[in-house]
Amino acid sequence: MSLAQSALPPMSLAPAGFSIDRDLPEGFAAFYRPLHERFTPRQQAFAAARKSVMAASQAGSRPTYLSPSPATTEPWKIDLPSWVLDQRNQMTGPADEADLVVKMLNSGAPGVMLDLEDSMANNWEHTLLGVRNVVAALYGELSYDDKKRGSTVGIKPSSTVTFTRVRGLHLSQAGVLPELTSASLFDLALLVFHLDFKKLKHPLCIYIPKSESAEEALLWRDMLRALAQFKGEKADYIKCMALCEAHSFAYQLEEFAYNLREHLLGINLGRWDYMASLIHYNLNDPTWVLPDRNTIPHDVPFFQNLRTLIPSICHKHGMLAIGGMTALYPSREDAELNDRALKSLAVDKKNEATCLMDGAWTGHPDQNAIAVAQFPEPNQLASYHDGYDAHPDLRPSVVGVGKTTIDGTRAAVRTVIRYRNGYINGKGASLLDGFMEDLATDRIYRLMIAQRIKHGITTAAEVSALFDEELEKLIASGKDAGTAETLREARSIGEAMIAQGAFDPV
Repeated sequence: MSLAQSALPPMSLAPAGFSIDRDLPEGFAAFYRPLHERFTPRQQAFAAARKSVMAASQAGSRPTYLSPSPATTEPWKIDLPSWVLDQRNQMTGPADEADLVVKMLNSGAPGVMLDLEDSMANNWEHTLLGVRNVVAALYGELSYDDKKRGSTVGIKPSSTVTFTRVRGLHLSQAGVLPELTSASLFDLALLVFHLDFKKLKHPLCIYIPKSESAEEALLWRDMLRALAQFKGEKADYIKCMALCEAHSFAYQLEEFAYNLREHLLGINLGRWDYMASLIHYNLNDPTWVLPDRNTIPHDVPFFQNLRTLIPSICHKHGMLAIGGMTALYPSREDAELNDRALKSLAVDKKNEATCLMDGAWTGHPDQNAIAVAQFPEPNQLASYHDGYDAHPDLRPSVVGVGKTTIDGTRAAVRTVIRYRNGYINGKGASLLDGFMEDLATDRIYRLMIAQRIKHGITTAAEVSALFDEELEKLIASGKDAGTAETLREARSIGEAMIAQGAFDPV
């Protein structure tokens, strides 16, 4: 096996000797096996279909809008529940960090998304811990020890709507059964099996990540129905929001919403994964090479066109439109950084509100009040009007946008090493140089580097030299988690993923 092959991140794997009958709650195995037999083959078929669509796009047959259908031509509406009308800010963070979960739920944010996906390490222990924390949080029972104040902090009663993001259809879970099983299904089933729905203050709410086609909504619909019926609830009991994180998916949003209309509350623009996906789908196009990430303006047309399309589709059908995460993080130790981060936040969220979004994501409690203040209360559903452009250009030219520099390539290399090092040490998201970087931004940087090599802006040898230089600087600084060995491992994985073309979100 080559270094590149051996260095790739492993699939989430249950521990050696694991038994689904013995090591998960009594009755779960009998509950799960029929679900697995019914739904995992469909998940695997969608995962294979995605690869074909990606290959076709890179060969020149790029995504485009679908033909008219009942989803786009007939009148239909979602009956949005009163308890979710105000989602002007949704705090998001990893479910495996109990202190952060409690702080988010006590932040006063209208919504909170507890993440089992991109901001959490995709391994067995973290998934199980995340599910346990979600259950306790949904019951209002989660707490953490505040060592600074010598007290235990619990969740305060509030009207906050709590969502859980499960892993996407692109991921499989190993070691639970003799064959692979759908990670999405496993997360959903384990969560539902644990929960007593009668103890919840509102119906169970899920965030659906990484969708790539309208047909995938039918699998989610069927899984949600089956799980609700197992608990004795109506088929449409479980509600959800969906993230637009893939370029192909952006052309099928209305059709996806139609297929999932009994459950769907809104659509969120997951812009960092979407940026990565844009590069991935256009990787072979020399006219679509993105500049340094932090020189791309927040209102760049490829975001702005989609940012106006999503509210138009959502409000037409009575759904919420939610904006993305602002990466620059506030700091309670650095006054200058804090001021810059909060000013950037206000500008960013105001732009999303001007595009008629109903709310957005943030990741730090200090961001909540500013984010909420940018959006009309409780939402902008009434802003819908006939005649919007249903087919805007979602691949506008990037010529003249930002700057492409060697320093930008170096920063990308450095972040790839640092992010993967954090991941190896159990962190799915890391605060790096003032930016909260999760799997999406790591993916952006790996794709940007690959794109620059492919189109002659730099060479593989030059990039490898940058990896050498930045690795030694990071080891010498001693500021990052782990050890010199984990930093070297992170460098090997990151460089191997770029060389091997491994750009799926793993």
